[in-house]
This record gives sequence, C-alpha cells and structure tokens, in this order.
Amino acid sequence: MDLRESPEDAAFRRQARSWLEANLSGEFAEARGRGHAGNEHEGRETRLAWERHLGRNGWSCVGWPPSAGGRGATLAQQVIWNEEYVRADAPARVGVFGEGLLGPTLIAYGTEKQKRRFLEPIRLGTELWCQGYSEPDAGSDLANVQTRAVLDGHRWVITGQKVWTSYAQWADWCFVLARTDPDQPRHRGLSYLLVPMHQPGVEVRPIVQLTGTAEFNEVFFDEAHTDADLVVGDVDDGWRVALATLAFERGVGLLGDIVHFRRQLEEILALARENGRGAHPLVRQRLAESWLRLFILRLNVLRSLTGVEGPAASPQASIAKLYWASWHRRMGELAMDVIGTGATVDLHESTDLQQVFLFSRADTIYGGSNEIQRNIIAERVLGLPPEPKAASEAPTTSARMPA
Repeated sequence: MDLRESPEDAAFRRQARSWLEANLSGEFAEARGRGHAGNEHEGRETRLAWERHLGRNGWSCVGWPPSAGGRGATLAQQVIWNEEYVRADAPARVGVFGEGLLGPTLIAYGTEKQKRRFLEPIRLGTELWCQGYSEPDAGSDLANVQTRAVLDGHRWVITGQKVWTSYAQWADWCFVLARTDPDQPRHRGLSYLLVPMHQPGVEVRPIVQLTGTAEFNEVFFDEAHTDADLVVGDVDDGWRVALATLAFERGVGLLGDIVHFRRQLEEILALARENGRGAHPLVRQRLAESWLRLFILRLNVLRSLTGVEGPAASPQASIAKLYWASWHRRMGELAMDVIGTGATVDLHESTDLQQVFLFSRADTIYGGSNEIQRNIIAERVLGLPPEPKAASEAPTTSARMPA
C-alpha cells in the first residue's frame, strides 16, 4: 500500500479544496458544520440547496462513472474528496443514501430504464432516498424479513413494517427488501423493490433518540404500490442485490468520517488542556491511546480499500466496522470524563461533545452490531466453525446481515 499521492491526485486535492472554500460562502456559509450525527434536522433547507449546488457543479457522485453522470474519480480521489469535504466543515449530505447506496446498486444491477429514471435525480439532489431493510424481527438477522410484496397486474402491493429507517421523513423513495415468495426459506424469495414514499398506504413515525432528535423512523406499508418493473435484479433474487448495497456502505465515506472523528478528538484534547484534566496520568494515557487508535484506523481502512472493485466488499470490512464503532463509543465516554460532572447536566440542551457521547452509544448496534461483525470475522475471515443454530435455520452464514 503506497500512501504517497500521485501528482494527479495532489492536483485533484487542490481543486477540491479550492472549490469547497470558494463555495461554502455567501448563502452556504451558514451550512458549515450542520446536520451531523445527533443534529440531522439542522438546516435542512439550506443543506438541500447545497446538495443541488453540488450536483449542478459536478461535485456529487464523484465516484460514479461518466456514463452515469459522475466524475469517474479513482478510489484515491474519492478518498481525497471525502477528506477535503470534512476538512472544509461542509454540511452533512442529505442525499447520502441515493448517492452512496442505491446509485451504485443501480449502476451494477439496474435496467437501463431504471438508470435513466433514477440516477439523474439522485445526482442533482432532486429526489431523496431511504433504506427499507430492518424490521422489528429482522435487524441483524436480515434474512428474516417479513414485509410482503404481491404482484397484482402491473404493480406490486406491499404490506409490512420497517424500523430504524434513517431520513424516511424526508425521503421521496425507499429501496425495500420484501418477501415475494413466502414458500422459499429465509434469504430466498426476497426481492429488491423501489417504492415511492408519497402515496396512500405509507406512514412514517419518527423515533425520538437519546439525543432528543429523530433521525430514525418506523415505516408502515399498508397495501402501498409500486410499478411491476421497479425490481432491481431478478424477482426473488433480492438477497444478492441487498448484499451488494450493504457492501457499498463499507466504502470511502469512512475516510471522511475519520477526519470528522479527529476533529471531535481535537476538541476533547483542547478541553483537557483547558480544564487541567489532561494532567491526570490515566486521562493522559487514554487521550494518547485514542489518538493512536484513530491513526491506526485510517491506515487499516486504506489497506482494506486497496484493490476493491465493484459491488463486492471483502468480509475484512467487518474488522473496520467493529474497530471504529468500539473506538468511537469509548471516545464518547472519554469526552464525558474530560468534561467532568457537568457532562450529566441538561442533556437535552447538550454541547457538541455530549451529543457525541449520546449518539455514539448506537455505533456498536446500527449497520450491523458488534456481535454480528465478530461472527463474520470468525467464520468468513478466520474460517472458524459457525455458531450453533436452531434446527429451523438454514446452515449458512450468508443468511446473516454483513451490514
């Protein structure tokens, strides 16, 4: 792994940095730093306008191929863009599910008609998406999906419940994993449907979190409809497509998150110097360990991305998820200890570091819990025997959600 930038990549970094600095001004100056974890509601209208500004100027979907409207940026350039975006304190993206998950999935598996219909609105920020995977009884065990879709003439009729659906209250469309053949076991008989959110039969109920905000939602489908041809991949073969979408989650975006994590850690370090807690040997040791582990995280993520092509993520990606989620949760705890007793006061009017602590409690659960990541690492990386399963379960690890 060569961490040195080529002259072309260095020029791309200068271009990205210059554009961000020039454009995060004027009407978009107030968008800086807004909408991150725990504050997803902040500046929605300004951030939506920013999303469309990115699209008009060719700075959304940079990793998409030019044939799909993207820049065709290399993996290294995608890393650079994500890092520079966070360094510029640019706002959290509102189109992340369309650009980062559905778009690449359609490019890999969609029909030409689906690509023509959906890719351009995603790139321009005129249509927003959410992900309809998890259910009350199908979270990490995603193959237990019970939402049903029945073909009725030229449309699918969908009934069921999804939960922990990020940004559903703002989404125009949802990519839904639904059971289309109830006679098939678990991960067989599932289909990947594109469902409009603004219709009778779709109800969204926000879930208030520890942070006092509501990023997540319950979504109820009560005979909601979508067109018969809005299936990505083959009917009853949605599990394969769903895994591809999950693989795209383990992409270059984590490098941008690491820059954001570093900024949070720098804030903790500055506070420790200011209030004197950094002088305590144990606190100083924890601060040093947190800094070193963040540096190691970045190197490991870069290594895991080397040679990755297409919609298949290696199971080693679970190592990065387990590592960063556990590290970030511990960093939230460290922030509270550095703040001191005042950290427990009025959490609903909390500071940024208190928000980090509150939201980080979920890091080891969403996107595949730590327990699931350990199973994947044990079985698919180390080749250990699978854990015992109930007799009714299929004897394959592929039925688990790699998240």
